[in-house]
Amino acid sequence: MKTIQKLLLGLGAGLLLIGCGNNSKSDSGAMASSNAEKVYIAPGEHDEFYAFMSGGYSGNLTVYGLPSGRMFKEIPVFSQFPTNGYGYSEETKAMLNTSYGFVPWGDSHHPDISQTNGKLDGRWIFINENNTPRIARISLETFETEEIIEIPNSAGNHASSYVTENTEYVVAGTRFAVPNPQKDMPIDEMKGEFKGPLTFIKVDPEHGHMEIDFQINMPGFNYDLSHPGRDKSHGWFFFTSYNTEEAHSMLEVNASQNDKDFIAAVNWMKIKEYVENGGGTEVAGTYAHNIYDESTMMATTEMKEGVTSVDPRDVPGAVYYMPVPKSPHGIDVNPTGEYIIGNGKLSTQLSVYSFAKIEEAIKNKDFDGDAYGIPILKFESVLEGVVDSGGLGPLHTEFDGKGYGYTSFFISSEVVKWEVGTWKVVDRQPSFYSVGHLTIPGGNSREPFGKYMFSMNKITKDRYLPTGPELEHSAQLYDISGDKMQLLLDFPTHGEPHYAAAIPADLIKSKSKKYYDLEENNHKYAAKNESEGRVERKGNEVHIYTTTVRSHFSPDNIEGVKVGDKVYFHVTNLEQDFDVPHGFAMIGANTSEILVMPGQTKTIIWEPKREGVWPFYCTDFCSALHQEMQGYVRVSAKNSDTKLRWSLDDEWKE
Repeated sequence: MKTIQKLLLGLGAGLLLIGCGNNSKSDSGAMASSNAEKVYIAPGEHDEFYAFMSGGYSGNLTVYGLPSGRMFKEIPVFSQFPTNGYGYSEETKAMLNTSYGFVPWGDSHHPDISQTNGKLDGRWIFINENNTPRIARISLETFETEEIIEIPNSAGNHASSYVTENTEYVVAGTRFAVPNPQKDMPIDEMKGEFKGPLTFIKVDPEHGHMEIDFQINMPGFNYDLSHPGRDKSHGWFFFTSYNTEEAHSMLEVNASQNDKDFIAAVNWMKIKEYVENGGGTEVAGTYAHNIYDESTMMATTEMKEGVTSVDPRDVPGAVYYMPVPKSPHGIDVNPTGEYIIGNGKLSTQLSVYSFAKIEEAIKNKDFDGDAYGIPILKFESVLEGVVDSGGLGPLHTEFDGKGYGYTSFFISSEVVKWEVGTWKVVDRQPSFYSVGHLTIPGGNSREPFGKYMFSMNKITKDRYLPTGPELEHSAQLYDISGDKMQLLLDFPTHGEPHYAAAIPADLIKSKSKKYYDLEENNHKYAAKNESEGRVERKGNEVHIYTTTVRSHFSPDNIEGVKVGDKVYFHVTNLEQDFDVPHGFAMIGANTSEILVMPGQTKTIIWEPKREGVWPFYCTDFCSALHQEMQGYVRVSAKNSDTKLRWSLDDEWKE
């Protein structure tokens, strides 16, 4: 009888689950309709927020609208981009110069928007490059990369590119400890010899230009992520570090031996003052500094040598370590600056540190020994509380400005909402699948905009139509305006987004540049009207000054080019209207096309290898007669006496 009862109970439970599943599907139809309304943007209407997602191994930055999830633009940063010629055109090649030479690819991770008084100001967005350590600054007026600075003496620039609350500094960390200065030495002798420099880069408050101010030559742990203090903790920066074992092989095992690793608490104001008063040592370090000048429309590279290095032991009271459960990843600071959140990747809990308790522990010298001369604050003395979530693999936390934190859990594939102060979990929602970072607009500032949160997931699997072995990553948008999170939307992302930054559209869309004023075009090879179109020979170099306007080139016929010449097409777009770019492509050019914005000049090089008559054309559909927008170049033998001449509408000039 008991066996029969168990079978009946089991069957009933199974039917109940099936019934719940059916009801869930039924409810999901109505819910999906409601959710669709929340993310729907009517034709001609605009999204409420911009979201800027790192591209990871694409090396670039992608721009989306929220809540629609529509992708608007890919901004080329650290990688060549044949879509518009970035990194190919003569004007932008220099942006990818490094001390290692021209590097056409990058690994972009963590964008952060400039701030004033701890609030997003929408002037610039910064992003780091992990592989060849660099920081880039992108204008939020033109949505173009304006500056890239290389970070010397570093490797694995991952704990970047977060800005202080008045954009005084943008930081760069060292994820892979290395000899500093670099030298030939046995790898298995790294312990105590390798270093993990933390670089502080000054930002000019008017123009945004970056300059390395100092490097803190930290012990050789792996500095993974960072966040600035804000408000009451402004003046401090916090860095997670793992591999305090200083292992050099099989780190998945050997770098997880210690029960706890460290968070480095850095009083950058104290070190800044120390350097301003002549402290620090000038050390070797070669690096490239690339700047794009909007006036000349040309990027230039300055190779620099030497940085100011600071031994943290020489600045008492400037750097401390705080224990954190093993293998930490994210480090986050709440809007008031009082609470610092750290957690081990294999933990189920979040450790909440109090800035007031940190200050008190420092005052009382409440230390638990030191690591290479840097005091270790007692864990119990600085810990405010623990978020006991029950999830697995906590990574990153963002705040909504309404008293709640939201943390991603990679292993259990979920986002957990918890209350600041009580540290109690109040909601949890699944993510699909293996969530990494998550973002709330302004969540990394004093004033978050707590309406939406989106997660960036590492595994897509069955979320979209299959596209072979490689799938785009998945992002998911949640409504966080109520007590419970509500999943609204899945949308695909490009590359591998790590972190993202988001901002209300109203803060930047009115400042967005519509076109470049032709009168302010100071490009060396600009032709500002059709009458200035011409061709000039300088030895085996041929410079073609070309203008474009709907729907022809001027000149559009060129003769006298010879095999072996190096031909420069300097293309100026004469349009002075919004959204009227012209493209340019030349058959046989061993480079990309170029996309030239209104009022802009760009240059492409062509080295003809064969005699003949070769066409060029506009690649961007610009008018009803776009197909007619073409021209020809006649190429003669290397030793021919064909005259150099050019024409428009059969009016030949020499």
